[in-house]
Amino acid sequence: VQLQASGGGLVQPGGSLRLSCAASRFSLGYYSIAWFRQVPGKEREGVSFISSRGSSTYYADSVKGRFTISRDNAKNTVYLQMNSLRPEDTAVYFCASPSERHWVPPLVLDSTVYHYWGQGTLVTVSS
Repeated sequence: VQLQASGGGLVQPGGSLRLSCAASRFSLGYYSIAWFRQVPGKEREGVSFISSRGSSTYYADSVKGRFTISRDNAKNTVYLQMNSLRPEDTAVYFCASPSERHWVPPLVLDSTVYHYWGQGTLVTVSS
């Protein structure tokens, strides 16, 4: 099982980026996916969650109204559309999935319940 996050880059404040989380060797459509981010020296922070069929989503307060999570199971990909980016959004972004199919964690942004992690993609918001 391998997850791969991509789409990061350098963007000016107020700009947008779309991150992708793709899977190899398994069908992403069976699994919930969450996005996390981490700044060096700080704890990993939960950003957003989407259930396996896309019927449930959740956002951290810090990104609510600016970020949108979605998925295209036919393309085996989950997306994180990030708008109105701020310098404080600068971090390495990771996608993660639990090991159980269709499972929705009780605390969807608790990183300890996620078993599979992508390698991360760097988002830098700076003028």
